[in-house]
Formats: sequence, C-alpha cells, structure tokens
Amino acid sequence: MNNQTRLNERWPGRLALMVAHCAGMVDLVALPVWVGALISHYGLTPQRAGALATLFLLGAVAASLFWSPRFHRARPALVAPCGFALAALAFVGLAGTGDFALMALLHALAGAAAGSALSMTHGSMGRSRNPHRMFALAGMALGVFAIAFLGLTPGLVATAGGAALFLVFAGVMLVAAAVAAVAFPTGDAAAAGTGHAAAPGRLSTAVWFAALGIACMGLVQAMLFSFLERIGVDRGFTPAAVTGVLIALGFVNLLPAPLAALLQRRWPARRVVLGGPVVQAALALTIATSSGYLPYAIAGALFAAVMIFTHTFAFGLVAQLDPGGRALSATPAMLMVGAAIGPLLGGTLVQHAGYGMLGSAAVALAVLAVYCFAQAGRHPATAAAPT
Repeated sequence: MNNQTRLNERWPGRLALMVAHCAGMVDLVALPVWVGALISHYGLTPQRAGALATLFLLGAVAASLFWSPRFHRARPALVAPCGFALAALAFVGLAGTGDFALMALLHALAGAAAGSALSMTHGSMGRSRNPHRMFALAGMALGVFAIAFLGLTPGLVATAGGAALFLVFAGVMLVAAAVAAVAFPTGDAAAAGTGHAAAPGRLSTAVWFAALGIACMGLVQAMLFSFLERIGVDRGFTPAAVTGVLIALGFVNLLPAPLAALLQRRWPARRVVLGGPVVQAALALTIATSSGYLPYAIAGALFAAVMIFTHTFAFGLVAQLDPGGRALSATPAMLMVGAAIGPLLGGTLVQHAGYGMLGSAAVALAVLAVYCFAQAGRHPATAAAPT
C-alpha cells in the first residue's frame, strides 16, 4: 500500500462495507421500480420522473466531489453512519408528500447524504489489501440484496402505493446507518501514525480517463435501466412477466462479482473494461428495439450484471493507479455523474423520440467509453500485479 493508511481488515468491518455498498448503490437495483412508481403512482411524465431520480444521483455526485479531495483527512466511520441516517430521514419525508417541488428537494438531499456515506465506503475499500476482491465481495452482497428487493418491492408498491417504496428505501438506509455505526472499519493505527496519507499528489491523466469511461457506462446503465419496467409494460407484456425479468435480474446479479474475483489474475483489467461497454450497448439495443418478450427478458436479466462485472475490474484498475483511496472515494461521482444524467436523458428521449432512441444513444456512449478506457490502459501502472 506504499505508506498509505491501510484498512484495518476484519470480517465485521468487511460486512459493514458490504452493507454500506448495497445501501449507497440502491439506484443500481431500484431504478426501474423507482421511476415506474413515480410514473404510475404519482402521475408524473417520464421526463419529470427521470428528473427526480436524476436529482438523487446529482446529490450523490456533489457529495462525492466534495469528499474525494478531503478523504485523506476525513473520518469515514463517522461520516458513513451519519450520511445513511440523514438519507433515511429524507426518504421518510418523501413517503409523506406528493408535492413535486418538495419531492425534488428531498431527492437531492437523500442523494447527497447517501453519496457522502458511499464515498467513505468506496474510499475505505480502496485502502484494503486487495481492493478488487473487496469490491467483488460488495458486489456479491448487492446481488443478494437485489433478489430480495426486486422480489418483494414491486408487489408491495403495487398494493400499498408509491409511498411504500420510499419507506423501503428509508429502512435500507437505517439498517446501513446502524451497521456502519457499530462496525465500519478504520485505518490501521500504526500506518495512520506515519502521516504519509496527509498530502496526496495529483491524480494522473489515466485516472481521469478511467473515470470518464465509468461515467459513460453509468449513463447507459441508468438511461436504459430506468425504463426497463416501462418498456415491458408499454409493449404489452403482463405485469407478472415484467416482474419475472426483474427477479431473474436479481439472481443473475449474484454471478458477476464472484466471477470477477475468480478471474482477477486471469483476465487483464485493461481488456475487460474495453469489452464491457460493447456488451452493455448490445444488450441496451436489444432491450430498446426488440418487440418480442424472449429477447427483452434475456437482455434485461443480463443488463445490470455487465455493469457490475466491468465496474469491479475498473475499480481494481483505478486502485492500481491511485492506491491511497482518494480516487476511489470519488467512485460515486465517476459512476453517478453519468447515472445522474441517465434518467432525465432517457425520459427526454422516450418522450420525444420513443424507446428505440435509447439504443442508439447507448451505442454512441459505448464508443466514447471504449476510447476512454483505451487511453487509461496505456498508463504503465495498469500492468502492475494485483495487490
């Protein structure tokens, strides 16, 4: 770890990071139900529903950009539980209002609070002995969480209304706050006493290219995923059939993180991040243009898994480029600056050009992502062996 504060790794701390990752990355699992509930239960247009999800993600981006340059002197074990607790309060407020302006404000506040906690989580993962493996463990936890969330929440929202969704979110954040308060890991005291982590250098150009590549994939993920449920409904598939795709997606999401951990030393991260955007765009194009249920179902079930698998390798890649954790504390900004644009952009394209335009936009963004990852892969640090 080269004079950086190394994470004090014990299993309670790892489990706390896994729970915090699930809560902070709830959008990666919940966007179809989230946007669908805003449209069907609150009567919002696709554009306005997407805008609310965008405000949550923009809040997370702003928080990540605030904390990233300050991560080396922050107290993650304090910021993380406080952030999740504040997010829980914001979601409780959302469950009690239907006023669009107030909903917009509370979405932004919830995003900023959860994004602060997630920045501390990912920055702490970056200080672990093997960031790639730690992120893969968190991805496995997210897969389990996705099964539970997507198996239970759509039916609950259908019967109890949109407010139930926000109460579920509040419960998720409250659990994460409690776990983080009890077990969130701290830096190793001996390493912290050296003082070397107090003055990080400038981030390399390769890190910025990698960040932009991740942002492009996050944009495609959010843009398509936000409307996965609505695409199925508007094409005449039964609610049970669409819910079946979401449940299948949850089970499929169990696979990419452990697979990424197994392949860490076999597949070079540079090649994985080049292929990920291409596969993601192909699935997005299938979802956006196919009129048959089988192609829609297969592509929909696999769609999020590509992001989880590729992002695990990208996380390890950035950890090699900046082992102190500062760049990785900006992971929410890398991922969510694209994801923040996604729901609003997707809603605008759907409202004015139809679902097919989502596929075309995904292909264009994949080209940009491949270029950025190719530039990041030219940095000599990417050839280093995993720690």
